[in-house]
Amino acid sequence: MRPAIHPPYGPVVFRDKAAGFAFLTRSTATSDKTVDWEDGRTYPVIDVEVSSASHPFYTGQQRVLDTAGRVERFERRYGSARASAAPDTADDGAR
Repeated sequence: MRPAIHPPYGPVVFRDKAAGFAFLTRSTATSDKTVDWEDGRTYPVIDVEVSSASHPFYTGQQRVLDTAGRVERFERRYGSARASAAPDTADDGAR
C-alpha cells in the first residue's frame, strides 16, 4: 500500500437508536459526536436508523420506517396507484 493516501482507519461505535443497540468496530467513517464505551474509553459514535437489531429481515417483525410521510406525499403529488390502475381497454366488440 502506498503511504499517506488512505483515510484513517480506527475504532468507531455504531448505534441503532430505534433498537437501543450499539457495537464497536473499526471504520474509516468519522463523527464529531462521542460516546463513553464499556471499556472506559471515548469513541466517535455514528447513529444509524437500521441495523441487524432492528431490520425486519433479521428480527422477523414488520416495522414502518416512514416517519416523514414519504408515501403519502408521493401519492398526493402523483396520485394513488389504485386510481390509475383502472383498465383502459374498452372492447366494443367491433372488428
